[in-house]
Amino acid sequence: MSSSVDSLKKELQSLGVDVLQVMYADVLGVTRSKYLLTSELEKGVGHGPSFCQGVWVTTNRGGVLNAGNIASDGLQDFVTKLDSSRVRKLPYEPGMACTVVDAFNPDESENNFAPRTVLKKIVSAYAKHGLVPTVGAELEFYIAKCVNGKYFRSHENLGFVYTTGSMVDPDGTFLRVIRALDQMELGAFAGNHEFSPSQYEINLWHSEALDAADRTFIFKTAIKDMVYREGKIATFMGKPWGDEGGSGFHLHFSVADKSGNNKMRDGKDGLSDIAHSLIAGILANAAAITALANPTVNAFKRLGPDTLAPFRANWGLDNRSCMVRIPPERGGGTRLEVRVGDGAANPYLIIAAILAAGLDGIERKLKCPDAAVGMAYEMESAPILPMTLEAALDALEANAHLKSQLSPQLVETFLVLKREEIERYQNSVSDSSTREVTQWEQDEYLLRY
Repeated sequence: MSSSVDSLKKELQSLGVDVLQVMYADVLGVTRSKYLLTSELEKGVGHGPSFCQGVWVTTNRGGVLNAGNIASDGLQDFVTKLDSSRVRKLPYEPGMACTVVDAFNPDESENNFAPRTVLKKIVSAYAKHGLVPTVGAELEFYIAKCVNGKYFRSHENLGFVYTTGSMVDPDGTFLRVIRALDQMELGAFAGNHEFSPSQYEINLWHSEALDAADRTFIFKTAIKDMVYREGKIATFMGKPWGDEGGSGFHLHFSVADKSGNNKMRDGKDGLSDIAHSLIAGILANAAAITALANPTVNAFKRLGPDTLAPFRANWGLDNRSCMVRIPPERGGGTRLEVRVGDGAANPYLIIAAILAAGLDGIERKLKCPDAAVGMAYEMESAPILPMTLEAALDALEANAHLKSQLSPQLVETFLVLKREEIERYQNSVSDSSTREVTQWEQDEYLLRY
């Protein structure tokens, strides 16, 4: 047994941890994991732990597709590697800890289907420019209860946006969740009830992009686990019910130099040339970004004019009707807020897509359009974003820059999985163009996202 594994085993045993959950996100953003017994840790990590490559091409309903030559290659293994610095104890499950792992091929080369590997690649590309991307996530979600096999919001009290307490958290579930997240040191620092009944938001502190993605991934997984144990579900699905608002995944994004100095500050509108290049790159690649930021059929029922969700590829100063909002803070707090994301998005892929698009703006020195003023839904100079998953997938497939910056293998796999998902949806509903939220969508997405 290597000294690092021996050290980790002793550390876990000293903390009273007898089970370690190793976890990673698949292409769809679903959490895949395995339990390792601390008492036998050297056996569990001796060659891996390993998983079947088929996980990358597994649909929401458990089908295995032939994408990226994975199935035709015989569904080979891939292996994962532990990093003891990412181990976190689970306060809601005594004796357990979890850790995010990286995926490698059996010959220890990087696995290009792994979303975390793709994000690491983008971060490295920024480093070549002397830049460090920093990210902070804001996610909304619903808590629901099951009655006779159907899910309903856990309460129906209206008009309680930006509130806390028993009227919006009658069973104390949300309070228990936020306390547990604090013990996990995920950077959660505030939370409240949102606009719709039984909808909540928890704010995560910003950090370097890879760490932020890891924390967001664990955050979503932990919330779903905790709430399910109470006989309910937490869902980050973008539009679970047609009569209430959707749940977004807003991303705050800035870049710094290697000394930590914000490189977005100063210049026109208080924004540097780099900031304007990042905006230009995000807008130029907006249609393709939409596929990875809104990766379900359901997600596009959240977007549209006059929804406070984006409709056009535009930007504005403290303007929530735009795809890219510039919050009012300046100096070290200068940043972009990309508002197009859906709660179901894979944290690694939405961050990677936005960073890759911003890098395109820097490398090609793209010109930033003028900022939108006022409610920007009718701003005809800015293109309308894709309004269906199919249109967004077409834009992603046609975008050579994002495909190469991310991973051609992963993008191909994502496209195959999502086109099959669209086909199943169209075959299952009488009117596939409906803006109503269907039973098929709830069955497909509520539990998984």
